[in-house]
Amino acid sequence: MSRYRNVALFVALAAVWGSAFMAIKAGLDYFPPVLFAAIRYDIAGVLMLAYAVYATDRWRPRTRGEWQLVAVGATLLIAGYHAFLFVGEQYTTSAVAAVIISLNPVLTTGCARLFLPSERLTPTGIAGLLLGLVGVVVLSNPDPNNLVTSGVVGQALVLAAAASFALGSVLTRRIDAELPIETMEAWSMVLGALLMHAISVARPSESLAAVRWTPEAIWAMAYLSIAASALGFLVYFDLLERLGPIEINLVSYVAPVFAAVSGWWFLDEIIDLTTVAGFLVIFAGFCLVKREALARELPKLRAVVTRR
Repeated sequence: MSRYRNVALFVALAAVWGSAFMAIKAGLDYFPPVLFAAIRYDIAGVLMLAYAVYATDRWRPRTRGEWQLVAVGATLLIAGYHAFLFVGEQYTTSAVAAVIISLNPVLTTGCARLFLPSERLTPTGIAGLLLGLVGVVVLSNPDPNNLVTSGVVGQALVLAAAASFALGSVLTRRIDAELPIETMEAWSMVLGALLMHAISVARPSESLAAVRWTPEAIWAMAYLSIAASALGFLVYFDLLERLGPIEINLVSYVAPVFAAVSGWWFLDEIIDLTTVAGFLVIFAGFCLVKREALARELPKLRAVVTRR
């Protein structure tokens, strides 16, 4: 029963996080992009902070190292990631954005090689990293005579979002501090939202007056804040403890399927062969980078299938 529960939660998390790309795309018709992301995490941060107060005995950081941990999370994992993602998704589809973000585990491995001396990237791992980047090029299908089209620029911004998240994930491992994950996420969301409000104010094209509070806008905001952020991260924490980081990383490769289907269903977005090809190349890169960890997991999967 526990195994079925984990599978059900895994699929649910992939569905919610995948369809979140569609909700972002839909909400961008009503919100300026960075302000949209900031308000999302105003709501999600308050909800997560309330949960941290309820679920942990350390609901706020105390030491310098703990605040450094939160600062990295707020700057790179929340503000940097979402500011780039929301601006970039104005110019690309939900499926393409989700596929590019699925490069994150590969980029995280590359960043770890640069910033964590204990991590080592083998020649095969380097090949996997390069293969993942090739997948992004396949996905963007750039015209050599015009490399600054809105689509290419949008996809480059989404790639910058994935890189920001990967770098943040690695830098948090360099900081000598222990903080409950719920507390770290909550304060990162709250402070990250404040940073995004500052970025939004600095952008001449953004203002609160530009927001159109339609039912569709409220639906998109509620879905992203409550379902994708607050509830999604709670499911993620639960699965991370039960499955470990390798298996939970695979959610990045199931989410694009839900992003593509929900974008097609709700927004009439086209799923083309270039998107599928880019996804397959990126996934192949992930398999090369994580080949040893995946090899360790295969006997467990075979044992589960045999028992059934």
